[in-house]
Amino acid sequence: MDLGIRGRHALVFGGSKGMGRACAQQLASEGVDVTIAARTESTLAQAAREIAQATGTPVRFAVADLTTDAGREAALSACPAPDILVNNADGAPPGDFRLWTQDDWRKALDSMALGPIDMIRRVVDGMMQRRYGRIVNIVSRSVKTPQLELGLSNGARSCLVGFVAGLARQTVRYNVTINNLLPGVFATDAQRHHIEGMLEPGGKTFDQLWAERGSNNPAGRYGEPEEMGALCAYICAAQSGYICGQNILIDGGAYPGTY
Repeated sequence: MDLGIRGRHALVFGGSKGMGRACAQQLASEGVDVTIAARTESTLAQAAREIAQATGTPVRFAVADLTTDAGREAALSACPAPDILVNNADGAPPGDFRLWTQDDWRKALDSMALGPIDMIRRVVDGMMQRRYGRIVNIVSRSVKTPQLELGLSNGARSCLVGFVAGLARQTVRYNVTINNLLPGVFATDAQRHHIEGMLEPGGKTFDQLWAERGSNNPAGRYGEPEEMGALCAYICAAQSGYICGQNILIDGGAYPGTY
């Protein structure tokens, strides 16, 4: 299927690892001019090189922190007029809400809500003027199935999802869609860090918890980053202009509800 996005420009945050990298690689394989952004130059350079080798499409990168004004400006300097924006940021570690400080909450909001919202602010008008835009926020299933230990993520990501719900209904008539992808358990470094945060003295080992989280999913396994990449690319397709303001689960059937 030709997604109709060859020659478009995409800016992918968190594009050096995990699901962000998979999204960047799938977009590049569709002929999109991709710029990946993250905080570490060495991993960015390696990812850009490997994606280009795999797809035959050159990939640029920008050392940029989504949580800072300077980082967002650096990303847009590298990709000034994106047709596609993928907002993707690490979640906060699990913990006890009684121990979280105001600074913990501010960091979570900067990463998972305020940074992405500011990126949307910076690019959405240009997209509407050009009559093409696809904004994809990689969020988490936790906004539909909240877990107590993930309260920082539940709260901050829900802020982003709530904001998008209003804005998306204003942009879609200009062929600019805004959607949220809600991954469940995926085999990524972020999932490994999550499990490391769940370890307790005398409790289950990392390997035991890792195996349980995968096998307890209805699919009986973890999701693979490439599956997220494929979904992201389709949501960015020319044919996807009627999908807007949605929260799309990709979780192996873990969400127990009908709606």
